[in-house]
Amino acid sequence: MSDALLVVGSVAFDSVQSRAGSRDELLGGAATYIGLAASHFCPVQLVAVVGENDFPQQYETLLSSRGVDLAGLEKAPGRTFRWAGRYADDFSTRETLDTQLGVFADFAPKIPAAFRDAKMLLLGNINPSVQRDVLDAVSPDCFVITDTMNLWIEIALAELKAVIARTSLLVINDEESLLLTGEPQVAVAAQKIRAMGPSWVIIKRGEHGAWLFGDEGIFLAPPLPLEEVVDPTGAGDSFAGGLAGFLCQSGAPSWPAVKQGMLYGTAIASGTCEAFGTEKTASLTRDDIDARYRRLRQLVSLDD
Repeated sequence: MSDALLVVGSVAFDSVQSRAGSRDELLGGAATYIGLAASHFCPVQLVAVVGENDFPQQYETLLSSRGVDLAGLEKAPGRTFRWAGRYADDFSTRETLDTQLGVFADFAPKIPAAFRDAKMLLLGNINPSVQRDVLDAVSPDCFVITDTMNLWIEIALAELKAVIARTSLLVINDEESLLLTGEPQVAVAAQKIRAMGPSWVIIKRGEHGAWLFGDEGIFLAPPLPLEEVVDPTGAGDSFAGGLAGFLCQSGAPSWPAVKQGMLYGTAIASGTCEAFGTEKTASLTRDDIDARYRRLRQLVSLDD
């Protein structure tokens, strides 16, 4: 099997307003953040769709320079997916100002033959029926990490549960876990989700860190305290990408590796929050990531 991480999801243009200022037409989308974060650890194969005339060459160059294989990036007639949002001053809430799906509305992933033997697949939060089609196109031995969102839980629950049943590691947030299971207690919700099929479940809790649940026990990855937040867009996807990239690099996924991967994912996500768009996600150095990882290790250690 290929040593690459296969990522399927959205590539978009984001326009963001926060107390730090505003920026328009930033490179964004879940697959973009995931791919850039993972590229710090392993080769990435990206499957997504953009408009045939409005996606700048500079963005393709950026992704390629980070080791992201764009053979699966389709260019379709129409406009690239666009999203605009505004954050509250304390970043506790986000208001969506505009969403234009463009070519993403009819996204039907075309998985190149060279991508189908990837040893690890990360499914972004796209329609579960599309996620299912991707699963049918890759090796059954592929380790599958799945993300989702409230919308799919509300309108496509049966299809989503079928995907979850084929998932090795599910990554969702606490609001989504409540909606999926009806259980407000995170630990109980995780038990119910694991009963649906995944060996491991990660429930993200924003500024309160992320919880990992499995047969091996429970682990809490703390957040990395930041002096200034500029733009948290894509932080969750950067977390998932860093986690998946580390797991892909480390060989066969294991409980210790998932715990380490969560800290590396948190390290990259902290960087994502420090600049607008994908700027910091792409420009972080491995030394910077390792330094952030060591700070996180200190937060969960009793050693001086």
